[in-house]
Amino acid sequence: MPEMPEVEALAGFLGERLVGHAVASARVAAIAALKTFDPPLHAIEGRPIIAVRRHGKFLDLGIGGADAADGGPAGEALHLVFHLARAGWLRWYDVLPATVVRPGRSPIALRVRLDDGSGFDLTEAGTKKSLAVYVVRDPGDVPGVARLGPDPMADDFTLERFAAVLEGRRTRIKGLLRDQSVLAGIGNAYSDEILHAAKMSPYKIAATLDEAEVDRLYAAMRGTLGEALAEASGKPAAELKDAKRRRLRVHGRTGEACPVCGDTIRQVEFHDSTFQYCPTCQTGGTPLADRVLSRLVK
Repeated sequence: MPEMPEVEALAGFLGERLVGHAVASARVAAIAALKTFDPPLHAIEGRPIIAVRRHGKFLDLGIGGADAADGGPAGEALHLVFHLARAGWLRWYDVLPATVVRPGRSPIALRVRLDDGSGFDLTEAGTKKSLAVYVVRDPGDVPGVARLGPDPMADDFTLERFAAVLEGRRTRIKGLLRDQSVLAGIGNAYSDEILHAAKMSPYKIAATLDEAEVDRLYAAMRGTLGEALAEASGKPAAELKDAKRRRLRVHGRTGEACPVCGDTIRQVEFHDSTFQYCPTCQTGGTPLADRVLSRLVK
């Protein structure tokens, strides 16, 4: 799943290629992916793209206002917002294929063509489809955007604000880092990486962290995400997923040696996800039981 660093890099990549161009056509191939109907998808056609922004893991294409001749209020701006979910990605074309996308016959969920013939597809692999596309008048009209917590890499997200977020929360720190209503943009992979860098058990309860642990976790979060953002910046969309996999130290590396201590990286599997950790670095050498009701290791 693309997370903050990859989505931020995608925003930069698309901003360089989309802004100033008009949407020639927008076609949805996976009907379930389109979550809104007013305004309709075709309302963005013929309009210029004026900005590309990120909100957590959501990408937001700002679409310029309509002319009165379009049938809508003059000056009304729109937003094409999408979330790539677990198995989604963006495929860019300098020259978009002329083939017609047909519902149910390809992994393509949405195809957007620009006025110069370039464009992109949103694709999703697998059978469990959760990629989501919205056409809205304001990004806050998207429920997932409206509930986002603060961006952990924002200049004003200080150590003091982070400590206030953790205070009183009787929640495992792994789940809290992934909760988009608490912190926007961190997912399963980077939460593993942050906790490994902080030398902290995924099952540590947020409210029990002492001042030194909060400091360590904040530094690990900002450092891990900062490095990932720097490394992803400027890369083309086609390279971002592989670049992410290469730099991960524990996530997705079950059975490999920890790059810090050499212990074997372990995995905990739940009904819909897994996470990885190093026992020596994070849990005092004690492996976590690989089941949903694992005993807490503090």
